[in-house]
Amino acid sequence: MPSPPRIMIYVQHLLGVGHLHRVAAIARAMRRGGCETMLVSGGMPDPTLHDLDNIRFVQLPPARAQDASFRVLLDETGRPITDAWRARRIEALMDAFGRFAPDAVLTELFPFGRRPMRFELLPLLEHIRGMARRPVVFSSVRDILVDRTKPERDRDAIHWLQTLYDVALVHGDPALVSFEATFPLAREIAGQLHYTGYIVERQAIPQTVDGQGEVLVSAGGGAVGMPLFRAALAARSLSAAHDLPWRILVSRHDDPGEIAALREAAGTGVTVEPVRSDFAGMLRHCRLSISKAGYNTVMETLASKVPAVIVPFAGGEETEQAMRANLLAERGLLQTVRESELTPQRLAAAIDRALASPPQPDAGIRLDGADETVRLVRQFVAARQ
Repeated sequence: MPSPPRIMIYVQHLLGVGHLHRVAAIARAMRRGGCETMLVSGGMPDPTLHDLDNIRFVQLPPARAQDASFRVLLDETGRPITDAWRARRIEALMDAFGRFAPDAVLTELFPFGRRPMRFELLPLLEHIRGMARRPVVFSSVRDILVDRTKPERDRDAIHWLQTLYDVALVHGDPALVSFEATFPLAREIAGQLHYTGYIVERQAIPQTVDGQGEVLVSAGGGAVGMPLFRAALAARSLSAAHDLPWRILVSRHDDPGEIAALREAAGTGVTVEPVRSDFAGMLRHCRLSISKAGYNTVMETLASKVPAVIVPFAGGEETEQAMRANLLAERGLLQTVRESELTPQRLAAAIDRALASPPQPDAGIRLDGADETVRLVRQFVAARQ
């Protein structure tokens, strides 16, 4: 019997944890598909990451962004990263690759993003290019890229993709938005682009009774949700959901003083607790979801078919969440409130619209992206072998 393909996945999350959880869903799909899988993470450890049994997990010396501008990266001690730190990272990444000897390597977002990490990714990719028997190299990228202020970076992405990569896996569906909508040079790499559909966790959803019939308020794992949480508390009494139980899931990165103040203001019928690993399970049977508009949360919300209000994050140069949210709102799949216009009154009105809407129709877009990613990876690995 041939040995199972060995798949190495690299991810660097810098602000929230969405990138990490998306590739974890892919890693679990790889495991289900009979692949030996290694997940290499360069971000801060996340205690809500779950179900990685029989997946090799490698934690590189962790880094995070200082703020939403992503201009300054901090190490695990909160200090700006140094050349010595970069050298440690390169050594750790190359060691993980050498010990695992993968048949395929997936780099999440790069070369279309995560430019600050090119100090370690380019040496790895150049090493792979020089190998006599080299693994297949994939870029794993979401549907929408951020609005970049330096178009010349697109040329770098094209060059790196054409010289160092075999395939770009786009985790989206052109029925909703094409990759070209935010990457204008996509036609130049059309032969390397393969759409997988959206990544939605289908199998490894933790079972829970919590959240049943509740209003679930969440903002992912980054420290960007407090304005939404405060607005949601104030909107509760103004909305048709005033007599429902509410649950607010705060991030472990939120300021402890602000969390304490939120708990004090919550009152009867409102639970304030840290974000949980069983969030997807809670989402499946809540009465209403109020959230930021991260890729994972929005797609899990669509799969759950619960009424939803989303407030896209608009900090720094981020445009990705707003664009996706608007496209889905145009289809009548959810309600949106702009972050710049977030008030208790506007949020309450959106809550009422969501609760009064008919049952959510089928999204009309592919949500089988994890399994399709496995199929494509195995197909290209088999062809190379």
